[in-house]
Amino acid sequence: MSREPTEEGPDAPPLDRQSLAGWLSRAEKPDRGTHMVGTEQEKFGLWLGGPERLPTPVSYADHVAPTLEGFRQFGWEPTPDRGVGGEIIALGRDGASITLEPGGQLELSGKPLLTIHDTCAEFTTHYRELDAISRPLEIAWLASGFHPFATREEIHRMPKARYAVMREYLPTRGSMALDMMLRTCTVQANFDYASEAECGRLFRMAMGISGIVTAIFANSPFSEGRDLGYASLRSRVWSDVDPDRCGLLPFAFDDPATFSYERYVDWALGVPMFFVRRKGVYHPFHRTFAEFMADGFTDPSGVHHRANFSDWELHLSTLFPEIRLKPYIEVRGADSVGSAFVCALPALWKGVLYDEGAGEAAWELVADLDFGEREALWEECRKDGIRSPRVHALAVRLLAIAREGLDRQDRRDRQGRSESRFLDRLEALIGEGKSPAELAREVVGDALGRDARARCAYVRAFHFAGPSPEAPAPEPDA
Repeated sequence: MSREPTEEGPDAPPLDRQSLAGWLSRAEKPDRGTHMVGTEQEKFGLWLGGPERLPTPVSYADHVAPTLEGFRQFGWEPTPDRGVGGEIIALGRDGASITLEPGGQLELSGKPLLTIHDTCAEFTTHYRELDAISRPLEIAWLASGFHPFATREEIHRMPKARYAVMREYLPTRGSMALDMMLRTCTVQANFDYASEAECGRLFRMAMGISGIVTAIFANSPFSEGRDLGYASLRSRVWSDVDPDRCGLLPFAFDDPATFSYERYVDWALGVPMFFVRRKGVYHPFHRTFAEFMADGFTDPSGVHHRANFSDWELHLSTLFPEIRLKPYIEVRGADSVGSAFVCALPALWKGVLYDEGAGEAAWELVADLDFGEREALWEECRKDGIRSPRVHALAVRLLAIAREGLDRQDRRDRQGRSESRFLDRLEALIGEGKSPAELAREVVGDALGRDARARCAYVRAFHFAGPSPEAPAPEPDA
């Protein structure tokens, strides 16, 4: 459901709070039967063709560019947006897109679809295409919330102009900002809303249970080969990126009767911007959007620009709360996971967001917490994950609620199966007291290390496209 904003002409009407809120209002879909789901997944690319076939992070010129070019055989076409030297950095096909994250992570932003059955088919096609392209290039793709063994310095930077501005600004706001950009991956999903009142109710509920979802999908215990004791290091990293634009939003937990689009607009207006984009150039600009609306921006050549809707849309894409509001509700709290679990993320959220009874039951799991307790639960979820008895109990209950919601929605495939089938593997795993992070720990123990054999074992177990790395022969005894 995401797209690169387009710029508007000088005759566009000036912005104000009401027009920005109206933009969200116009996205309402009163007919709930038309509500769709768009799913996005990021993954790390690893080149296997180097010395000892050691899995190493991909570079743009040698690995990412040929991968993007390879998608063209399947009908994907480059978008108008280009890299700093005119490079291909995004592709589109039939309402879906493939884009690059700052460290070469590849993201599929799926087409908005009516059912999770359709989403599963879309991702199956994507994996097959990616696998066909990657095998000749000796590239494997790994789903993990945090890069399990690469250092920050080993990650190659991508030629996307906006990322250069972010790399300069964000480290002034949080110590882990560069790790977020270069070494994290997520799977997230986007959902429609019928009205302002429903948007407020869903926004509060989703913000409340997001930490539990983080624990369920936790898949990043390792950093530079060491287990740092977190189930989701990705979530830990996001907690120290930029307090202005990240985390849980206190006003989300107010009575939904007091919610309005203008409340979210007011929060977004008060967040400093990264940049102003004109004619493909990203000009650093770190005043708030409210100040930009009032005063405009003068670029280095002396040309004055005033804010337009494309600026606003771009600004919203640079805000990173756990639940983000655009012309849809975006849920952002999960680590990237492999093909066995990826469709469970949109299925879980569809179960509680698109069934009123399930949504109410999900909110009751966390309704009695104050804001400090919500932040404490979020930390418990990211650190201990399912190994926490309290979090495990909440996760089991949330999955059961989501299943009930999906079954009531009763969207069946050609074989007569409910969308709740996409929760089966995840429920079984959580029932055993495990998340994907525990599966990763079981593969390599407590220390992945920098050892080539351990890296290869990890990638063999958790890659989902491209060739499987062969472990190098052990060193002979002296």
